[in-house]
Amino acid sequence: QQEKEDLQGKLKLREHLSQTAGKSEATPAPSKNIDLEMKQLPCKLKNSNTETTKQSTTIKSLKNQVQEKEERIRELQAKTSKLERDLTMKRHLIEDLRSHLKANQENEKTSNETLESLERKVKALAEDKKASIDSLKQRLNVAMKEKSQYEQMYHKAKDELEKKDLKLTKLESKMIETECAMTDLETAASQQLHGLAKQSAQTLEILQKELLLTSDKVEEFKTFVKTLTRELHHSVQELRTKIKLAKKMGGIKACKKGLSQECLKLAASILNVSTTDLYEILQEGDDEETAKTKMEFEKDKEWLQHIQKLLEAQFPFASYLMDAILEKLNEKKKLVEEYSSLMKHTV
Repeated sequence: QQEKEDLQGKLKLREHLSQTAGKSEATPAPSKNIDLEMKQLPCKLKNSNTETTKQSTTIKSLKNQVQEKEERIRELQAKTSKLERDLTMKRHLIEDLRSHLKANQENEKTSNETLESLERKVKALAEDKKASIDSLKQRLNVAMKEKSQYEQMYHKAKDELEKKDLKLTKLESKMIETECAMTDLETAASQQLHGLAKQSAQTLEILQKELLLTSDKVEEFKTFVKTLTRELHHSVQELRTKIKLAKKMGGIKACKKGLSQECLKLAASILNVSTTDLYEILQEGDDEETAKTKMEFEKDKEWLQHIQKLLEAQFPFASYLMDAILEKLNEKKKLVEEYSSLMKHTV
């Protein structure tokens, strides 16, 4: 374009020079160089025109290429944005797959552990099965030996049975003979039985009388044991009450020593009771003593029930009954000793 503009400027200069040459002839003729140059200018102008047309066509083609490339770039940008989205999605997918892979690896580890434990169990079961099969084989061998022994025993028994059948036929013939003899014996025995029946009826009457006597004796023995236990129980209770009274008397004496007579009379007059009643009131409310008496009462009750069970029990029960009565007698002995010692101290 710049060359084109230069050439156009030169053409304008030439036209201007030709016009000025026509107006004034007095001006000197142009030089040869200028003529040559003027001749060459149209050619150069043509060349430049052709060059410009070529350049414009190339520019147009280049513009078209640029547009195509821009469109290609847009397409590529759209593809790249799409690929980026796909890439982010694939990254998320990869992360999910990694987490799934980790979980699967952990699951695989646990499954491998369970598989190993199951394999160990299967091996143990196989060994047990093998051992059981071996034991069953041994038992089968033993059973086969026993079977052969039993077969031998069966054959022996069969032979013995045949022999016994022969004996049985002989015995049957003998039985017929004995039956005939038995009928004769039965008639004789029936006569003897009538005589024995009369004798047994008399003996039964005697035995019934003896049985009634023994039952009466047993009842007497039971009444004796019951009265004995009651008497023991009452005597033990009396001793306990005496011991309590002796203890209370000792406490009253100690209370009398501790308190002055005037204070006791004043307290009795206020309560409107006698001095002895006041001592009893002072001694009342002993929870330990009441608990002890309650426990003793329960023990006595259990002892009486034990005696009753022994009397109702089956024979022999004499040793157990003796132990129970001796236990109560020993308790009575201890209470007697305690009471005598208390009475000595109170005196």
